Amino acid sequence: MSQKPRIVFMGTPEFAVATLKKLVENDYPVVGVVTAVDKPAGRGKKLRESAVKKYAQSVGIPVLQPTNLKSESFNKELQALQPDLQIVVAFRMLPEIVWRLPKLGTFNLHASLLPDYRGAAPINWAIINGEKETGVTTFFIDDKIDTGAIILQEKVPVEPEDNASTLYDKLMAKGSDLVLKTVDLIEKGNLKTQPQPKTDLVKKAPKLNKDNTRIDWSKSAESIHNLIRGLAFYPGAWSQICMQDKEPQKIIIYKSDFVHDKHQHPTGKVFADKKMMKIAVPDGYIYPQIVKLQGKKQMDIQSFLNGIRDKNKLQMQV
Repeated sequence: MSQKPRIVFMGTPEFAVATLKKLVENDYPVVGVVTAVDKPAGRGKKLRESAVKKYAQSVGIPVLQPTNLKSESFNKELQALQPDLQIVVAFRMLPEIVWRLPKLGTFNLHASLLPDYRGAAPINWAIINGEKETGVTTFFIDDKIDTGAIILQEKVPVEPEDNASTLYDKLMAKGSDLVLKTVDLIEKGNLKTQPQPKTDLVKKAPKLNKDNTRIDWSKSAESIHNLIRGLAFYPGAWSQICMQDKEPQKIIIYKSDFVHDKHQHPTGKVFADKKMMKIAVPDGYIYPQIVKLQGKKQMDIQSFLNGIRDKNKLQMQV
């Protein structure tokens, strides 16, 4: 193409803003943004705008916030923007009438090395599963979730000190660069895609829920530690703690250390003093570093222990 393609960008969270911002700063004509509707949040239930909407408005890009992506009114608005290309980062599944609209197609940025970790939470599950490497992928959208032809991929190492928050930042930066490279290939007509293998033997990244974020103390110390860092700092790995003859309370552990050690202590037994707390698991101990009781603020482990009179009565519910 002699001119840069007219782009409609679709996304919602901060992760998507980095890509949108990079497109704008590199003078790509982003003619419209599609993002989530404003949602009530906080105690006052005030409407909260998405991060993408806030940025788009700050640079004067028209914003569409459809409740129904198949609605005739939305699709007329989309067509009126006359997009050559649509780019999707952390948004909803698109109906065919939407993703087939632009002549150059619609591609998505996904925070994993597809076909592994298709789904809603690829960053979290890569860490939870103890991966040493992950990455970002751009691919053309089709009628299934994260299954379209791969355009580009780049790998990112997962360091032992990484958690979901730090890896999120790394992939956000790497992903925005990969989108620019992808648009450049499309613009110049130098595109070569690779179909994804048709197999169910891939690692999944399902949506996080109260069941798959709960700590199973019968697992290994390393796997529990990986769950904790894979859910830091949202939504957090959680358990129930029994303390001072009271009803069990929900506790979220945001940061931990662990050691492998042979012992005869029952799973879930807690050992604590004024500065340290460790929890027995089959092959060692988990050392919580940052925690939060339900209804309380996040605190370091010493602050938590300062509020416990009888530390000998602490016990994790297993």
